[in-house]
Amino acid sequence: MKHLLISIVGMLSIYTSNAQQVIDVHCHNIFPEFTEFLERHGAAMKETFPLPQWDIDTHLEFMENAGIGKAILSMSAPQPYYGNTDECTRIVRFYNEASARLKSDYPGKFLFCASLPLPDVETAIKEAVYALDTLGADGIKLATNSRGQYLGDPALDTLMSVLNERHAVVILHPHKPVPVNDTLIAATPLAIYEYPAETTRTVVNIIVHNVPARYPNIRFVIPHCGSFLPLALPRMKMVHPAMLAKGLMNSIDWEANLKNLYYDLAGGVTPEVIKMLLAITTPDHLMYGSDYPYQPAAVLTENLNKLRSALKSDDMLAPHIDGILWSNAYKLFNMNK
Repeated sequence: MKHLLISIVGMLSIYTSNAQQVIDVHCHNIFPEFTEFLERHGAAMKETFPLPQWDIDTHLEFMENAGIGKAILSMSAPQPYYGNTDECTRIVRFYNEASARLKSDYPGKFLFCASLPLPDVETAIKEAVYALDTLGADGIKLATNSRGQYLGDPALDTLMSVLNERHAVVILHPHKPVPVNDTLIAATPLAIYEYPAETTRTVVNIIVHNVPARYPNIRFVIPHCGSFLPLALPRMKMVHPAMLAKGLMNSIDWEANLKNLYYDLAGGVTPEVIKMLLAITTPDHLMYGSDYPYQPAAVLTENLNKLRSALKSDDMLAPHIDGILWSNAYKLFNMNK
């Protein structure tokens, strides 16, 4: 009994110490070396909007002002591959090691999800093993596609097997689709519409290939409030039996595929959006994300304060405010280790 009480008190102290300290699962550290790399390739506007400035002191100031206790860093788009795997591997390795140093230099403030030099699968596997086993990465960030190689592609199964063995958390992030109508996105930058569409098509692709079901130890974090999935998945479930009967699709294990999908709330979250998400998931699978530094810190701080107020005043969502703002992420990323 004494040991049980000590354990309970310890757990309570952990939760109390983290109470009201938001965990941000969607933010980006953009090193000058990454920006310079893109500029050398004429790719600074590859994603149809410029990379914002980032530095550690300004990020910490934003976190302090917003009441964010921990942030999980990941590489921004675009995927840094321009036909040379060795070159891509070098910039990815630089990012991963620099992020690991940030985690070490600011203990308790930063975690990071390592990037991989896709589309070269074997090189990506080596980097994943190094990042997770040696650098202590807290997860892996994967682009929705790497030069047209979409997640769900059977060519990535060996990588998924390695990530499954390590019980990895995988953060997805939309990138410019391949192919794409450049005339269309010239008037409508990717972040407006195509990013949500890109995320949706990618998650649909991993579901139809039963990737989460076949690799059940991987937890996937879907960005931007699930994008269009609250609309797409119910339709997909309804139409799938007819497609299956005609031999146009394979069987889908819906429960096994959906149970390990988590969702960050970066980008335009409201109580109405959260309730739409709850049609396809449960409250313990929702987590706050800022998308810093892609909007001004003051705007993101104001948005977070509005989210806090909206959650508190909503009878349906108020019981889940701690989970959404910090404890779901705390558990997913095993921060009590």
